[in-house]
Amino acid sequence: MNLSENIAGPHEQGLPPKAARPIHGVIAVACAVLLIAMMGLTVVDVLGRYLLNSPVKGATELTELMLAALIFLGLPAATLDREHVTVDLITDRLPLAIDKIRRPIVLLLSVGVQVMIAWRLWVTASQVAGYGGTTATLELPVAPIGYFSAMLCIVSAVIMFAEIFYPMRGKN
Repeated sequence: MNLSENIAGPHEQGLPPKAARPIHGVIAVACAVLLIAMMGLTVVDVLGRYLLNSPVKGATELTELMLAALIFLGLPAATLDREHVTVDLITDRLPLAIDKIRRPIVLLLSVGVQVMIAWRLWVTASQVAGYGGTTATLELPVAPIGYFSAMLCIVSAVIMFAEIFYPMRGKN
């Protein structure tokens, strides 16, 4: 059993998993749509390139933009599922009393990092928007992906912050 399950076990009061299910469901559907679009675009591009000698114009750009959106869209879902990468070489051996102090501190630090990333993404997106940055081939604006990513970092930070006060139950 994972130590985090001991801290926010199924009997502890906290944010019920059913409260997060609609948010998680919307994220899952959006991620699935992006993945299917990326897969379809890649298949059509490869078939066009090798069978018809006519690749899809801007396929690489579209894939890159969709991949960036997919990664940051998955961030709140990973936060809701408590699936962020962790290293627990020492924390598994700490007494529960220490972990009850450590956990909110780590969450606050994580919130700070998420907010800092969001801030820098927003600043960079503003700079790119200021000079009208676009992709090379299709000339799609790049700044909206930066703004979108920044907002999703904030959503993830809010979820982490809420978990300090309303610990989520063990994994569903």
